[in-house]
Amino acid sequence: MADIPKMLIGLGIALILFGLIWQAGGKFISLGKLPGDIIIKKENSTFYFPIVTSIVISIVLSLVFYIIGRFR
Repeated sequence: MADIPKMLIGLGIALILFGLIWQAGGKFISLGKLPGDIIIKKENSTFYFPIVTSIVISIVLSLVFYIIGRFR
């Protein structure tokens, strides 16, 4: 039962760090506008589906969780 608070604190710190990196890195890396993201613009609407961005984020998170799992 004592592991849950530690996990939540670690998750909170990780989210804060991820948010800061995303905020600072947004000037250099346009993560939401990668080639392969689907953008459909019509007269009165725009549909945006970041498929490549989702894949990149999934790969990065998988690697992070794999590395964290190796140290447990």
